[in-house]
Amino acid sequence: MTQDEKKSILARIISGIHVTKVVATRSVKGKYGDTFVGFSAAWNSVQEDGGQDLVKAGDDTDDGQTVTGMTLKEAMIASCILSREVDIAAYRNAAAGGNITAEQARNAIANTKAHYGQVLSSLMDGRNDENPHGGK
Repeated sequence: MTQDEKKSILARIISGIHVTKVVATRSVKGKYGDTFVGFSAAWNSVQEDGGQDLVKAGDDTDDGQTVTGMTLKEAMIASCILSREVDIAAYRNAAAGGNITAEQARNAIANTKAHYGQVLSSLMDGRNDENPHGGK
């Protein structure tokens, strides 16, 4: 297979990817253990993991719906937004539970907002390989 054929296949597959769910988790380690937060966000979709209407559970009809997912770029942006929020929630929860100090939480949240802002800006500009801490 030639390089052009490989590139064509990759481009076709990437353009056909539609992401319907983004998941982000965060664990903050503190003096009394770990504080864990996880968020899951669905995009314009019908869940197939038990979220169906129980009244219709016995029906033989197909309730399938067309799902319009996010493009890969949109999913990367959504992941950044969701990860930012889960990180912030984890720090707030860790401070609320006494696992870290309020000052540690404030500093961590300020850094988190700044770093995710840089990453989000890069993604919006089409640059997805940049590290907010410098380097690649």
